[in-house]
Amino acid sequence: MAEKVFLNDKLVDVDKAGISVTDSGFLYGAGLFETMRSYNGVVFSLKDHLDRLFFSAGALSIKNTYSKKYITDAIYKVLKANKLTDARLRLTLTGGPMSESEEKRRSTLLIAATKLQPYPPEYYKNGVLVVLSPFRQNPAEPIYGHKTTSYFSRMLALKSAHQKRAAEALWFTVDNRLAEGCISNVFLVKDSALYTPPIETPVLAGVARKTVCQITLKNSIEFVEKNLYISDVLDADEVFLTNVIMQIMPISRVEKHTVANGKPGPLTKKLQKKLDKCIKENCKAKKTEGRQK
Repeated sequence: MAEKVFLNDKLVDVDKAGISVTDSGFLYGAGLFETMRSYNGVVFSLKDHLDRLFFSAGALSIKNTYSKKYITDAIYKVLKANKLTDARLRLTLTGGPMSESEEKRRSTLLIAATKLQPYPPEYYKNGVLVVLSPFRQNPAEPIYGHKTTSYFSRMLALKSAHQKRAAEALWFTVDNRLAEGCISNVFLVKDSALYTPPIETPVLAGVARKTVCQITLKNSIEFVEKNLYISDVLDADEVFLTNVIMQIMPISRVEKHTVANGKPGPLTKKLQKKLDKCIKENCKAKKTEGRQK
């Protein structure tokens, strides 16, 4: 069976899907994307993903001619058409073809889904190596804090990290504050308290990041959003990354520096279990909403 994607208004075979050569996302990177995961046939925290997408579209003046309900229905059509339950989904939204007038132009919406391929189990058992990105985030740059399709510098830094056998690269701002990973948010643990850079750094308002923050508050874990620096990273008792695909990924080494004893720490392990439970409960609870039609 050919893989199906949803393009604009219908399901099509992936090899027959095409966009206009004047599409604003293709020409200028004027687009947004969301990487989501489904469990048990239900997309985890879909509302948070769509809220972020719509907020960024408004903030960056990217034309969006679709409603949240339309996109939600399209997502579940893709899952059903590809007979997927545990999947990785990619939603891309651009401002549409530049060859059309602003009044007539319709946004380009592309949704694809593939079987979820988890990270290797040893990453979670032993922790991963991360390196420092040679690039810097400029807080004055309008796209930072948004998940735009202008992702080349992120992919370049990630490719370089992989060549060094690292799982991720940590980004800092031009004034040396810790920001995030190429495709993840970052957390530090010090004296049993959890720290992460504030959204205003700016960093992406990650869906997994938000969930971890909620878990810490529910479990009376001290949680602090503050400006952090390389010294904080090197002094941390534990360091981990988050996104909805990796969930919580422990870091054992930062460049040549070993984090604590080089093994995932107790708070990281506790939060891993809490997040996994949260995902399963979230998806199980929503399975009755009738999305899988």
